[in-house]
Amino acid sequence: MSYWTNLLVVLHVLVALAIIGLVLLQHGKGADMGSGFGGGASSSLFGATGSANFLSRMTAVLATIFFLSSLGLAYMATVKPREGGGVMDRAPATKSEPAKKGEEPTKSVPAPEGKQVPQ
Repeated sequence: MSYWTNLLVVLHVLVALAIIGLVLLQHGKGADMGSGFGGGASSSLFGATGSANFLSRMTAVLATIFFLSSLGLAYMATVKPREGGGVMDRAPATKSEPAKKGEEPTKSVPAPEGKQVPQ
């Protein structure tokens, strides 16, 4: 489980850095507004609003991957793996009862090593 968590953290950080780079490379919508008021080169006030270019599509894909990796990391942080060992290692130790007249004494189960027996 630790291997997958480390891999997901590395992927998460790389995607975050890629999103930062792509957002900084993109051309803002307000940048062409000045050219509409006498800058000369623009044919309309806000420029052509055609289909999304490569940078904005990649930003959307990376944002989706970032969101999914965030959910994966949150899930891995809340789900803890179980301890090793068998079922009998987790069973509470029982105290032996005194034997009644004519009966065999009951045997007590020893507590697992390193654990205290409740009194």
